[in-house]
Amino acid sequence: MRPFIAVLAGTLLVVIIALFAAMQTAQPLRDRLELQAAGLIKAEAGGMVIAQFETARGWASRHAMLTPRGAISEETRDRIARGIAALPGAGGVHWTDGTMLAEPGEAPVESLQCQDDVAAILAARTLRFEESSAELAAGGTELLDEVAAALKPCYGARIAITGHTDNSGDEPANTVLSEQRADSVKRALVARGIAEQSLQTRGVGSSQPVAGLDPADPANRRIEFTVVAKLQVRPTPIDTPGPR
Repeated sequence: MRPFIAVLAGTLLVVIIALFAAMQTAQPLRDRLELQAAGLIKAEAGGMVIAQFETARGWASRHAMLTPRGAISEETRDRIARGIAALPGAGGVHWTDGTMLAEPGEAPVESLQCQDDVAAILAARTLRFEESSAELAAGGTELLDEVAAALKPCYGARIAITGHTDNSGDEPANTVLSEQRADSVKRALVARGIAEQSLQTRGVGSSQPVAGLDPADPANRRIEFTVVAKLQVRPTPIDTPGPR
């Protein structure tokens, strides 16, 4: 047993040393990549995107997670993703609101016609919610019927559902509530015949109020949709970034 224990102890020691060495080199790499990415984003989108080089558990990573802070075009998203992927030492690039990867050289994916149809439906009316609730306010059911009908022709597309809140209450709770609102709309759309696998949800709390509105205005309790073509692009490995 003694030789076995010695081998096991030696293996554990090697693993610990390797992890320690990786941590020592990963942090400077992350700091450099985040600094360079921030400069690129500022030039392309005026700081409307946050780039983080870390895993969901907070470990340093060479793979970028990009979070938009407002509406930016698909072309801008594409330039940012490709620019960050080209940074020395950078790996794959993902958008937190959903990424579709295109083959190098392909044109950016354009929003489909149903994106415009949904936008037209919601131009005068908004999917709003009761205060501190994921329950739709009056009129929401009928409006969802119209949204679902507009989305059905875009079978095969990726549909991003983003939940928002006003700024009442603390922000962590607002973020959770906005996620619940997006999930509520997703379930309602699935019940109306929209494929569940095509729906992607996220919540941004009160961080993105409607332009020109007071952040406390109840009109900020809303849902926004982004519909992006899927069938005409071919997925590629994680290290090949592109538009959604």
